[in-house]
This record gives sequence, C-alpha cells and structure tokens, in this order.
Amino acid sequence: MARTLEIVGEKWALLAVREVFLGNGRFDEMVRRTGAPRDTMAARLRVLVGSGILERRQYSAHPVRFEYHLTDAGRDLYPVILTLMRWGDRHLAGPAGPPLELEHRCGHPLSAQLVCEACGDPVVMGETRAVRNR
Repeated sequence: MARTLEIVGEKWALLAVREVFLGNGRFDEMVRRTGAPRDTMAARLRVLVGSGILERRQYSAHPVRFEYHLTDAGRDLYPVILTLMRWGDRHLAGPAGPPLELEHRCGHPLSAQLVCEACGDPVVMGETRAVRNR
C-alpha cells in the first residue's frame, strides 16, 4: 500500500486521475476544474505518466499540445476513485448533497459496491483475512 500511496496518495494526483476518468484530459481543463496550481499539476502528471498510469498523446502540432489518457493501470484505479467519491458523498456532502453524481448506463444513479469476483458477495469488513503470499 505504501508504494501505491507514493504515486497516487496525493490530493492533486487523484484529482488528475478523476478528471481523465470524466473525459477532461487536457492540462488547462484539469487545472481549471481542480483548482490545482499549474506547477503542482504538471509535477503530478509527470509522476502519473512516469508510473504508467497516464500516457500523453499529442493533439495539436501548432502549438504543440498534449492530452492525457488512462493506461490499463490507470483504468484499474476506477474502483478506487468511485469508492472515494462514495465515501465523501456519504460523510462530507453538505445539505445540498454531493457536487457530482454518476449515472450508470441503466439510467439510475450509480451506487458502487465492492464485491468478491469469485462469489459475487459484497465485501464487508471483518469477512476477509490476510494470507501471506508464498
């Protein structure tokens, strides 16, 4: 977990990943939507690209401009982002409710839940155990 937090455990890093999930992969748009200082966002994006979570793709030659896209490793962070959003919506949203809601393709508000891939049961604290990798 410590290795993971070194890459994505900083506020601006997770907000940058969230923005790319929401379809905002351009630097100026990320800075505007997150409120991050430009130099801080640039540094976080360099780490995310260097760690294989995002990749840069050129979208303009004159001037040269890039946008960010998720790699497979980046897409694997989607459940993490959803879980953090759900926690914040439940415990930190004010009377007006959460600032953003996600809708599933079925048309209903998304209520993400962590489930066991093998049996499909919800993952509940106290019903898992740590097993050393051999």
